[in-house]
Amino acid sequence: MQRIRINRDIKPMSEFRTGIALFVKQVHDTKRPLVLTHHGKGVAVLLDVDEYESMQDKIELLQDIQTSISQVESGAGVEHSDAKAAVLKRIGM
Repeated sequence: MQRIRINRDIKPMSEFRTGIALFVKQVHDTKRPLVLTHHGKGVAVLLDVDEYESMQDKIELLQDIQTSISQVESGAGVEHSDAKAAVLKRIGM
């Protein structure tokens, strides 16, 4: 995802309401999120669908890594040789 450009990517709700299609196109074309404000405070973020899905994939991967680290730290890990043997057995080698 592109870095947000504060002077271009933060818009008040009133401006967003009058130009929704333009802002959706901007988000799609630039791949940058658009922060919507109401009374000067951030209230929502508009993201491109592909960027959102990419973020979700990264979050899931990071959660899997954290789970793995926790399992290893608690002694629930599997030795490399045991894991390799199990995989080779499963694929018939």
